[in-house]
Amino acid sequence: MVDDDSKTLALITLYLQREGFRTVTASDGQRALERAQQDGPCLVVLDWMLPGISGLEVCRLLRERTDVPVLMLSARGEEEDRLAGLRMGADDFVVKPFSPRELVARVQAILRRTGVLRERRPKLSLHGVEMDLDHHKVWVDGREVRLTAFEFKLLMALMTYPGRVLTREQLLAHVYDQAQLYVVDRTVDVHIGKLRQKIEADPANPTRILTIRGVGYKFREADREEWVG
Repeated sequence: MVDDDSKTLALITLYLQREGFRTVTASDGQRALERAQQDGPCLVVLDWMLPGISGLEVCRLLRERTDVPVLMLSARGEEEDRLAGLRMGADDFVVKPFSPRELVARVQAILRRTGVLRERRPKLSLHGVEMDLDHHKVWVDGREVRLTAFEFKLLMALMTYPGRVLTREQLLAHVYDQAQLYVVDRTVDVHIGKLRQKIEADPANPTRILTIRGVGYKFREADREEWVG
């Protein structure tokens, strides 16, 4: 994702990560080209107006070097501007201001067309808990457990970032649409308690989902013997 506005980057990041995407960002055209070469993204969300190299020029250079899909963002919504972006090689064009949910839907549509979304998402596995994200299944020490949709999303958020403390607000953002974030923090505490009943050997003394008082929760990071490479 390339945009010189940090708030726009943060908002897009939130919505894409909630859908399971890994994201990297850049705030100018030169850095965007460097990150594209380093990271090999499956799609680029690219703002038109950038400091230094413009988004339109970045799109042209990307198209010369790779076939990565590009979704162009711009406050310039006139037909000629949209056509210029498409002629330069953009796969889609979204006019600012935009709906984050619509942007995510457009990203998913592009990736379906290019075949990327047909790839299976990797399973998450740590401390005896395994999540199959494609089939919405969870096993604990080899035994399948049934989780509600809320519990599944909470666990996925925690296991995606093991060792990282997530606030209640961040966890709610993984579960609800932005418009629903008025839900009280207590909701997370209640569902964490139910989740522990299902995945902890001793829910009163949890060893997987840990409480960080005054902050939030985290899934215990990998032990040293579980590190790879």
